[in-house]
Amino acid sequence: MTRPGRDAGQAFPIYLTVVAGLLFLAFAYLAVGQAAVNRGGAQTAADAAALAAAQDVRGQLTDQWLKVLLDPAKWQDILDGEAPVEDPCARAGELAARNDARVTGCSPAGPLKYRVEVRTDKSVGRSVVPGTEKFRSTASATAEIEPLCTFEPPHEGAAKADLPQLTCKDKVWDLDPEDPSGLPGPEDLFDVHLAD
Repeated sequence: MTRPGRDAGQAFPIYLTVVAGLLFLAFAYLAVGQAAVNRGGAQTAADAAALAAAQDVRGQLTDQWLKVLLDPAKWQDILDGEAPVEDPCARAGELAARNDARVTGCSPAGPLKYRVEVRTDKSVGRSVVPGTEKFRSTASATAEIEPLCTFEPPHEGAAKADLPQLTCKDKVWDLDPEDPSGLPGPEDLFDVHLAD
């Protein structure tokens, strides 16, 4: 006849092994969670940086449109994004830095699109998974500038002072260069959003 105390003693090493295995799995899941959070932070930084680059270009295009307001023949090139603009990547870098990341790539992805790639400043951190303390997440995003306005080009011989109406979505603008407060702003002329 065996004593009950002896059976309990034999089960203890198995119990320890199971508990150690469960603890290892918990730490491994924690490492996966840390990596997911880090990756999410990288994507947030990439989205913000791409939107910042596109918004910077939207502002530049609006400024150029205001400069040629009295010459409607030049409007379409600006609305199509065919006007020269300064590099918006410095603004993208600022927004990435605010989200603990740095821009590793920034370039036009089309006439009115900007693609930004970032890498997080913070690593995933130390965990039971070897090498995670040096791993930094990367992500990319593309933002698109969409022109919102259309107009009828003036016919030949039209007086230069007669500016065409500008229709932006459902709003019609009767442009008066003498009243800058009544002119459309960047958000009226262009929409900025992340590309699918």
